[in-house]
Amino acid sequence: MGKFSVLFLKDESGATAIEYGLIAGLIAVVIIGALTTLGGNIGAKFNAVANNLS
Repeated sequence: MGKFSVLFLKDESGATAIEYGLIAGLIAVVIIGALTTLGGNIGAKFNAVANNLS
């Protein structure tokens, strides 16, 4: 049991998966923030185009 716990603690293969998950989460937060900021402006532009077409 002691040998297994030492090998388990030295195993770092899951660390890269966690790092990639954190990077993906950070990218998602940035994208959501950008879309939230630009969403109102884009919606206003689409409404202006729709009003000009009708």
